[in-house]
Amino acid sequence: MEERLQVVKLLAKMFGAKDSELASQNKPLWQCYLGRFNDIHVPIRLECVKFASHCLMNHPDLAKDLTEYLKVRSHDPEEAIRHDVIVSIVTAAKKDLLLVNDHLLNFVRERTLDKRWRVRKEAMMGLAQIYKKYSLQSEAGKEAAKQISWIKDKLLHIYYQNSIDDRLLVERIFAQYMVPHNLETNERMKCLYYLYATLDSNAVKALNEMWKCQNLLRHQVKDLVDLIKQPKTDASSKAIFSKVMVITRNLPDPGKAQDFMKKFTQVLEDDEKIRSQLEMLVSPTCSCKQAEGCVREITKKLGNPKQPTNPFLEMIKFLLERIAPVHIDTESISALIKQVNKSIDGTADDEDEGVPTDQAIRAGLELLKVLSFTHPISFHSAETFESLLACLKMDDEKVAEAALQIFKNTGSKIEEDFPHIRSALLPVLHHKAKKGPPRQAKYAIHCINAIFSSKETQFAQIFEPLHKSLDPSNFEHLITPLVTIGHIAMLAPDQFAAPLKSLVATFIVKDLLMNDRLPGKKTTKLWVPDEEVSPETLVKIQAIKMMVRWLLGMKNNHSKSGTSTLRLLTTILHSDGDLTEQGKISKPDMSRLRLAAGSAIVKLAQEPCYHEIITLEQYQLCALAINDECYQVRQIFAQKLHKGLSRLRLPLEYMAICALCAKDPCLVKNINVRREYLKQHAAVSEKLLSLLPEYVVPYTIHLLAHDPDYVKVQDIEQLKDIKECLWFILEILMAKNENNSHAFIRKMVENIKQTKDAQGPDDAKMNEKLYTVCDVAMNIIMSKSTTYSLESPKDPVLPARYFTQPDKNFSNTKNYLPPEMKSFFTPGKPKAANVLGAVNKPLSSAGKQSQSKSSRMETVSNASSSSNPSSPGRIKGRESYILN
Repeated sequence: MEERLQVVKLLAKMFGAKDSELASQNKPLWQCYLGRFNDIHVPIRLECVKFASHCLMNHPDLAKDLTEYLKVRSHDPEEAIRHDVIVSIVTAAKKDLLLVNDHLLNFVRERTLDKRWRVRKEAMMGLAQIYKKYSLQSEAGKEAAKQISWIKDKLLHIYYQNSIDDRLLVERIFAQYMVPHNLETNERMKCLYYLYATLDSNAVKALNEMWKCQNLLRHQVKDLVDLIKQPKTDASSKAIFSKVMVITRNLPDPGKAQDFMKKFTQVLEDDEKIRSQLEMLVSPTCSCKQAEGCVREITKKLGNPKQPTNPFLEMIKFLLERIAPVHIDTESISALIKQVNKSIDGTADDEDEGVPTDQAIRAGLELLKVLSFTHPISFHSAETFESLLACLKMDDEKVAEAALQIFKNTGSKIEEDFPHIRSALLPVLHHKAKKGPPRQAKYAIHCINAIFSSKETQFAQIFEPLHKSLDPSNFEHLITPLVTIGHIAMLAPDQFAAPLKSLVATFIVKDLLMNDRLPGKKTTKLWVPDEEVSPETLVKIQAIKMMVRWLLGMKNNHSKSGTSTLRLLTTILHSDGDLTEQGKISKPDMSRLRLAAGSAIVKLAQEPCYHEIITLEQYQLCALAINDECYQVRQIFAQKLHKGLSRLRLPLEYMAICALCAKDPCLVKNINVRREYLKQHAAVSEKLLSLLPEYVVPYTIHLLAHDPDYVKVQDIEQLKDIKECLWFILEILMAKNENNSHAFIRKMVENIKQTKDAQGPDDAKMNEKLYTVCDVAMNIIMSKSTTYSLESPKDPVLPARYFTQPDKNFSNTKNYLPPEMKSFFTPGKPKAANVLGAVNKPLSSAGKQSQSKSSRMETVSNASSSSNPSSPGRIKGRESYILN
């Protein structure tokens, strides 16, 4: 091996020398040398890879030969070799981009996802340096910049990785290489403006998320400083410890970070100067220049006495880097607005930067909108507000929309500090609310609510004329008024209580929802694009949304309006979207109305007072929307469900709905969100029933026992479906046996078998179905776990709304499964859940809604045993909505 290594070193010098022509003169020797790239010994492969950069720089004509061998070595099992492949390619690229082809750059791109941090870091830093040299500083002209334009997107995409190290490096790269913080303000903002305008949508989301995370951490540190300034008590010490734990999770190596943060907290308590510098750094009024000064002072003080290595100082530098506002302050926002104005006036370099002017303006406003969430105080200047006012009057809807949102986020002091802006803004908002596009009308109302102290007067001046002019036959002119009235109802429910109740009962329900004025187009399609949806259906969708906003504003069910609305929404669902059942509505429009009704129930369920009054039958019918025959309805409903669950706003039983849809990635994230929340909030044991993911099992069992597809209790095919749905939920819950959770789930299922179904305690068939589903769950647990028989860590509490109290005198040990079901339970450990691997594809079959209409009706007919769903009694039920 040693001899081969010496020969390889010698040949490397001979082939790599500047004027050497050995490779072309002696091709067999060159091929023989290339073969050493695949040598069995690591030092030889390493030597070959190191030689590659010299060869690329001195002999570009050999790049093609080297590419194939470097490709193989970029996947070498040895970390050092993969690392040096990147170094070789980046070194050559930094000398001259023409020396490396796209394939070589792609090898570096691939390694940004390497399993080893050292390799990922080298690849990310290499790409960042190439980007700064050829794109930011344009050292090789526009063509070179175009060739590597993908780098900016790729680097920001890495922010989606779970590793905190990757995310921190992206933040550092952004501040040093993509939008260098040491640039002069106008230059820095111009750089950010054109970067934002040319990023792809995922990179934009990543950048927005980055600012959001930094802003959140800034607030956490501000809270910590405020707590430290308070007199020391047991309560304040606990609060400080809790805050330190939260901050620690935003730093690399959480174990060490925790110790260093405790030490830093002690420093802040003892050293008033460092504390005041940190207080200035996290203040919303801190300028970029002040931020640099504060960071310098704090690190200087903590760095004394000087040590060769100071891990404590390094960790605090990480923290300060993340919270220091090095890009955005009042001066920066003003410069950014001027840059947008230049594009509007046509005096900017948009075309030179390769961005169409319209795209630049839209992106600029979107950028300002995002910054208005994270840095609202930086917008407080007359110049900024005047420019935004000009944007409101532009024809581009997206631009005006973004400007309205910025005013909403930043305008809290306009009335006091900028009276001339207030006077000019008010008539514009009134006009938008009455006659603007729907989204602009919505934001105009929220602007009035956020900015003006006389909002009641302003709302009255908008509500009254709109209310009087509503015409049920003029669909085109109804959408904006319905949106505006809905948002006024949400923000000021008491101000217009009587007219709103009357409006909902007569106009919304009777005139709009209970009327089909125009026949729909005949089509076999289940979904059409937005622009092809009939105007009447669009109005009906807004009418449903308006009712929901009105209820969300009221936040009570004193007048039974919530009960009536839920009854109406479920009637829409079980009539397939055709409320009047006259057959006038087209199939795509019926799909839209089913989606609107299902989404409305999910929205109302997020408000505790309405969640309490949703009956189990209504919940079960809403759940079936995830199996709707129309793919788009399933998809959009699942997204809305996921959104409510991941924000911890929807009750846990709504996660059980995922069991009806075995191809949805939302469930994995929802379980992880709940587990993470419980880790961060150890003191919420009283909320365990609503947060612990394992508690989704009773809801799932109950929901599946009431699945309208489950008709024959002992039917093998139906039980196999039940098993698949249960395993879809249990696989993710059982992937880790956290705190002996397998035994806890087993105990929960055993306890359910000691109860009766609260929905029909005396219904023998209903209870038999429940116990049969329990036995399916028990067999899954027994076949997939080796620890299920251990003692359960806690005695599970079952939701009283779903199950009666367990009967202590009754031991239900009967096995309800047919003997042939045994063969369908295969032993084996649950696989770790992979969120990215799951995709929301169309279901292979049409989904549960393809079942007969009558089977879906069964679910609803339970709600009122006195009236058949298709009988006149049901129409009467609808009329009672209006009368109540």
